[in-house]
Amino acid sequence: MRGIAEWLASIGLEEYAQRFAENAIDLSVVYDLTEQDLKDLGVQKVGHRRKMLRSIAELNGAAAAAGRGATEPVRPDEAERRQLTVMFCDLVGSTALSASLDLEDLVRVMNSYQDCIHEVVEVRYEGTIARRFGDGALIYFGYPSAQEDDAERAVRAGLSLVDAIANVRTHVSVGLQVRIGIATGELLIRETQAKSLVSRRTSPHDCKR
Repeated sequence: MRGIAEWLASIGLEEYAQRFAENAIDLSVVYDLTEQDLKDLGVQKVGHRRKMLRSIAELNGAAAAAGRGATEPVRPDEAERRQLTVMFCDLVGSTALSASLDLEDLVRVMNSYQDCIHEVVEVRYEGTIARRFGDGALIYFGYPSAQEDDAERAVRAGLSLVDAIANVRTHVSVGLQVRIGIATGELLIRETQAKSLVSRRTSPHDCKR
């Protein structure tokens, strides 16, 4: 069980080593663990389960990459088929806002806006901000690491973002609103250009407000 103990220690959760040992969970089994399995093992804290699932996804990705490398070279332009949820958000009325504020005030408002997106999306819901567009952001759930509830977390993040942006405090008297669009589906992703996505059979789920 030394391997599993070292893995748990590497993600700061060594206190669960005994429970894993008692249930005969070693590194050959950990790849198949689900969130329900972790609950059954006594991992009650959501944050701890998220850390474990993220690390398991990374282990699976590394194992898959090693397997590919052992059989054939990976071409730089090779595309990977992934289930991905994509969110796009943009600020409502940004053109009018830019016309009514001085440049310094506008920059400070936009910084507060982007900081809020980071806090909600990346810190709270573990999404990935792939690109920023000044008054908008392109966000991935399921890349580079995939989780079982990527689509659900995207929707929750979108709803939370609508409320959070509306409550952003700025040094000027402006009320901010954001539009959110979410689509999920099977995509082809080129590893060398992760931001270039080739859509395949996507089905949008719009949560604009």
